[in-house]
Amino acid sequence: MKLWRRTDKAATSSPSELVPPEGVPIYLEVAGLGVRLAAQITDIGITLIAAIAVLVLILSLGVGDPSTLLAIGSLLFFVIRVPYYVIAELAWNGQTLGKRLMKIKVVSHDGRSLNTHALVLRNFMKEAEIFLPATLLLTLDASSPVASGVALAWILGGLFVPLFNRHRQRLGDIMAGTHVIHLPVPVLLKDLAQVPVKAAAATKSYTFLTHQLDHYGAFELQALEKLLRSQEKGGVLVRSKNNQATIESVVEKIRQKIGYANKVPEAERLKFLGAFYNAQREHLEKRQLFGERRKDKHYAAEDSPS
Repeated sequence: MKLWRRTDKAATSSPSELVPPEGVPIYLEVAGLGVRLAAQITDIGITLIAAIAVLVLILSLGVGDPSTLLAIGSLLFFVIRVPYYVIAELAWNGQTLGKRLMKIKVVSHDGRSLNTHALVLRNFMKEAEIFLPATLLLTLDASSPVASGVALAWILGGLFVPLFNRHRQRLGDIMAGTHVIHLPVPVLLKDLAQVPVKAAAATKSYTFLTHQLDHYGAFELQALEKLLRSQEKGGVLVRSKNNQATIESVVEKIRQKIGYANKVPEAERLKFLGAFYNAQREHLEKRQLFGERRKDKHYAAEDSPS
């Protein structure tokens, strides 16, 4: 098993730029240390409260010995904390309760979907970076100044790592190939969907079934909208080789993702993307009318606010 997730060699021009497999750059603001610390404190509070509740239950049943209270509490905190981070980020696609409150999430550094290996690795490294040295520091007595100093230096070193890279990655993020971003707020502009009647009729040659429109959400639709808008400069279509290669790549990625069997001729690629944009937008708006919001392709159903 690989310990290290390799990322693409080509560095992006901005730390906020992420290139998913669809090939369209997406700009996601890297989360700062302050908001990440707030999320971490929230998560520690949640797991600590859970550990205290279990400890009180054990004592009330007369099972535990008061002399071993600290040891039992530390063990409970560890047993609850480790699976909490991993399970929460797996269930909520890179978010814990603290991250959800702070509106941040973990993303794959190479733009691909998060996988179990990356989330487990980054959270186990968090134990090695912070929690285990901190536990050692708290349990050592004054007669072990060297060990206490080493533990403190290790913690400080781990805390300083994010200051020296532009994606604010800690050691666990670097090894897992992840970083933390602010959740984007997708805004779909209306005028692109309001195409003239002739243009709308021209896109009818491409028909998409409901199951083909269930793969993407508003966030990906916004990225496609930006790509379509970038195709015209001063009313003239952009026809550079790089641009045509990007269009071809996006069309093929969408075709593979949604299972669209027919090949799209080069002259029809923009028409295909325009038709897919309109169909996808209409599909998402219909779902929203029924109280179902699809934020992105990693969608999990959430009740709309009443």
